Amino acid sequence: MAAFVRRIPGNCLQYTCMSNPNKSSSYCFSRVFSSTIIVKGFPFSTTDERLAEVFSQFGEITEVKIVKNKDSNKSKGFGFVTFTGESDAQKAKMEMNGQLLDGRALLVDNKSPERRFKDARKRTNQAGG
Repeated sequence: MAAFVRRIPGNCLQYTCMSNPNKSSSYCFSRVFSSTIIVKGFPFSTTDERLAEVFSQFGEITEVKIVKNKDSNKSKGFGFVTFTGESDAQKAKMEMNGQLLDGRALLVDNKSPERRFKDARKRTNQAGG
């Protein structure tokens, strides 16, 4: 079975089955760009202020958050830096990935989309599983 796919305005694709040209489906997609990067591998002694100082050379920062252990309130060695613009975040990612911060190599990447597992667990528990 052959198919024809064409792009239509608004980040959409239209899929048409050639065996039945009257039957077609449209699929819309979007790519989420983020102005937030994740920074991993910095020393546990690094503060929010230090991280902001290092990354501020790439643009205006709106938030810096170092992830900490809930019990001990000590850094886990990674955090998030949010810029006002996506291009500043990408520039920081390209320039700082692999660079040293206080003797430790940084791993800088795009922030991953948040995963939502709570709803799946609720459905499993409600179904008796």
